[in-house]
Amino acid sequence: MSRGTDPPGDLPALRTPHRTSDDPPFTGMPAPEQAVLCTDDDVRISAVHGPAAESAVGSGALDRVFVVAHGFTGSWRRPAVRAVLRGLRRHGGVIGFDFRGHGASTGLSTVGDREVRDLEAAIGWGRRLGYRRVVTVGFSMGGGVVLRHAALYTGPAAVVAVSAPARWYYRGTAPMRRVHFAIERPTGRVLARLALGTRISAEPWHPVPLAPFEAAAALTPTPLLVVHGDRDPYFPLDHPRQIHAAARSPKELWIEPGLGHAENAVDAELVDRIGRWARARTEG
Repeated sequence: MSRGTDPPGDLPALRTPHRTSDDPPFTGMPAPEQAVLCTDDDVRISAVHGPAAESAVGSGALDRVFVVAHGFTGSWRRPAVRAVLRGLRRHGGVIGFDFRGHGASTGLSTVGDREVRDLEAAIGWGRRLGYRRVVTVGFSMGGGVVLRHAALYTGPAAVVAVSAPARWYYRGTAPMRRVHFAIERPTGRVLARLALGTRISAEPWHPVPLAPFEAAAALTPTPLLVVHGDRDPYFPLDHPRQIHAAARSPKELWIEPGLGHAENAVDAELVDRIGRWARARTEG
């Protein structure tokens, strides 16, 4: 059931999942399944699933799935996202997907608004695969999406937001001014499509969606982990601190020394720590 204004839809796979044998994140395990999912507003979402590694640790690994939400201009096929999927396999199954307007998915990016529907489609697939515990892990834009999703829908057993913005329209750093150029200017949207393969909607938000820090206040009793680097060039440390301050317990804030931004900056050790945090809060 939805806890907010965005309705959860019935989210069936559009075609039978198929297996592929040459996917690097899943080396050494049964071939992963790929599927095209359908959101409740008829956007087709490219997704991939891999079961937990044979060496997965802790009780409940076979019942737990990590649904990984990439950052703006990302894709589950990108090496950095694949590395995250590979690391989380030690703690449960994994699902990666392309947000609308990204990668092999259809539609246009709304940069954090309707993307909650894409995440819900991926979670719905995980439920149909038999997982009872869902952990959402989002990076940058995906971090804002997992926070908003958990405020609008029931379902996640735990939420992890890495390098997430606390609020919209932030232009306080040079990288974010470039992001706003890509989003708001026709020339920027053309460049994003041609250079990065990201198709961005020209329509302004109406209404403006709930800000991530506002969404964090609605998560209780869902455990929340906020992870941010002290060298993030996009969002300074007031963003994770605002998200953490707005949330109620259970919550944790990790400020990582030397860490840059999102999935391109995390290493295997940090991904494993995130997996262990999620395992500790979803076992039993």
